[in-house]
Amino acid sequence: MGLAREKKRLALLIIKIVPVRNLCNKLCKRKDFSSIFTSYLHKFSKMFPISPLWNSTFAHYHIYMKNYFIVFAFAFFLISCSNNGNENDDNGKVEPTANLAPVIVNYSVVNVFPHDTSAFTEGLLVHDGQLYESTGGQAQSNDFKSWFGPVDIKTGTFQKKVMLDTSYFGEGINILRGKLYQLTWQSHIGFVYDAKTFKKIKDFPITGEGWAFTNDGTNLIMSDGTSNLQYLDPETLKVLKIVGVQDNNGPVGNINELEYIKGYIYANQYGTSYILKIDPASGRVVGKLDFTSLENELKIKHPGALEMNGIAYDSAANKIYVTGKAWPNLYEVRF
Repeated sequence: MGLAREKKRLALLIIKIVPVRNLCNKLCKRKDFSSIFTSYLHKFSKMFPISPLWNSTFAHYHIYMKNYFIVFAFAFFLISCSNNGNENDDNGKVEPTANLAPVIVNYSVVNVFPHDTSAFTEGLLVHDGQLYESTGGQAQSNDFKSWFGPVDIKTGTFQKKVMLDTSYFGEGINILRGKLYQLTWQSHIGFVYDAKTFKKIKDFPITGEGWAFTNDGTNLIMSDGTSNLQYLDPETLKVLKIVGVQDNNGPVGNINELEYIKGYIYANQYGTSYILKIDPASGRVVGKLDFTSLENELKIKHPGALEMNGIAYDSAANKIYVTGKAWPNLYEVRF
């Protein structure tokens, strides 16, 4: 009975103490796997040294378990390496590595259109082939005014302006299911309009500040100037969930104007010339577009131009537009 208990204890200790899974991962990722395996085998021998007090039967069992350990470890080694050291889900999809830096996404300018320099751009979108823009302004904040409306893309002029009460600083807009949604900056309130007549339907409370809107075809997605994206039910305007935006350095704040393009959220980052490509499922920044050279060149020619802000996607024509606050140009870009 004593020998049986000792055999069981030895087997359990091997399973609990020897980190076989860790060993396999190391072997798959290292070229000097022989030295690593030898060190683990040495650890085995140190954990279970052959004692002079053991009888011959138990000594033979020790050797047997040592050999079993070798076979067991290499079996896991082969399984792990068949997956190239990665953990796969049931569909064989490799889980993304959370600490990967965003890739640089290249772009090219396809066309340049005029843009109203009196527009302090806060929102930009294309709906049914029509460009819409919203602006921000308030006497105590800047010299601009708040409105939204359709824009003639060829001339840059607003076809109609829906003015916002001067007590509010206008922010982003979005159109979904026949309704136009508008945010305000720090008033904790938003407005819903009929998308065709622009008649106001109702208002709704905003949690935090309102910065920008987009949608994924089902829900509204709102930025509030932090690293969070709020998903809102378009009927109740209640927050359904919050997704945190992060890259390899941690949370990414100042998320501003938004656009949903081919399954990803693209966002201006306030205070920078970047447009970030965000995975909506995880919030991870997977790509980055750097418009620094374009913005610097623009501001040399037009000193009154302010920060970059505004992304619009025409899904029917597969065209993407970008601009900025008080910019004289609207750019059609390709990436």
